[in-house]
Amino acid sequence: MKTAISIPDDLFADAELLARELKKSRSRLYGDAVREYVARHSAESVTAALDSVCADVGTGGEFTQAAARHTLERSDW
Repeated sequence: MKTAISIPDDLFADAELLARELKKSRSRLYGDAVREYVARHSAESVTAALDSVCADVGTGGEFTQAAARHTLERSDW
């Protein structure tokens, strides 16, 4: 798919330099960048990342659970 976009001159120059350094075409660089951005910002990937952090941290003990419960009770949903 061909598309046209407008970006600032300095960003274009940085992208050109990076494409040369990585030995990628400009199209490949932009495609990879958009793919990575979409993956990072999709709701599912954000949820998975947060779930992973929460699993690593754990529950934090009784005090942390009580503080979290208190905070959630005072928050508007």
